[in-house]
Amino acid sequence: MPIKKGYEEAVSWLTNDKLWQGFGHAALRVLLILLIGRILLWVIHKTIDRVVLERESKRMSTYGRRMTTVAKLMKNVVSYVIYFITAMLILSEFGIDLGPLLAGAGVLGLAIGFGAQSLVKDIITGFFIVLEDQFAVGDVIQTGQFKGTVEMIGLRTTRIQSWTGELHIIPNGMINEVTNFSINNSLAIVDISIAFEEEVDRALEVIRSTMISMKDENLVNAPEVLGIQAIAPTGVTIRVIAECLPNSHPIISRKMNMEIKKALDASGIEIPYPRVVTYHRNEKGGVKDGA
Repeated sequence: MPIKKGYEEAVSWLTNDKLWQGFGHAALRVLLILLIGRILLWVIHKTIDRVVLERESKRMSTYGRRMTTVAKLMKNVVSYVIYFITAMLILSEFGIDLGPLLAGAGVLGLAIGFGAQSLVKDIITGFFIVLEDQFAVGDVIQTGQFKGTVEMIGLRTTRIQSWTGELHIIPNGMINEVTNFSINNSLAIVDISIAFEEEVDRALEVIRSTMISMKDENLVNAPEVLGIQAIAPTGVTIRVIAECLPNSHPIISRKMNMEIKKALDASGIEIPYPRVVTYHRNEKGGVKDGA
């Protein structure tokens, strides 16, 4: 009977010792591959956490969020790579030929690379922007003709909002040069002109005493009066500088101008203004001065 014969063959196949030995060895190798993959993944994740924590401890608190993003991104990339390698090894244990599979994946990746070169460039550039800490969310940067506060950093695009409210969405591949105004302390520079007739030493003393008493949360050090910067026919220019927190120099400059103006007015020190000197001819043909 065909049914009986098929039953006997099935029983014989299931009771074959070599079959179960081979299956057991294959299952043991698969479990070993999975175990090694998990251990390797755990070790790499711990290494990334340690490196990120060491770098984060050396930076300001505003960089903690960025370093966390870098760690998550690196963990995801490592996980995908290890999962792919583990899956390939397991498929090879079941006798599947990986050559055509890898070749097909290579051809597919090559086609995607040629068809989306700009996209690949944007993603790679975005990855290195995050990895190298070029700028972070909240930083004030300038790239090309765009300047503003960074609102979002993605792997493909970066959003920058200008101080007048415009939102610029820039592909990362177009970011070739970046000027970051939010990393180092900035310098506020104020040039004050006083009338040529005023006493320079007195004006310097008034400005210096005013700057010493000036208080602001953005100031790193008290403003410093450097001295005379320029001499013009109508006045003398005095330069004052102040080290302040990153990107706060416009605020400090405006406040310094206000405080110095009040101090000069209170001391009766005039600033230069246009003056006209006229000459009046007398009846005898002489000339007398007048103003």
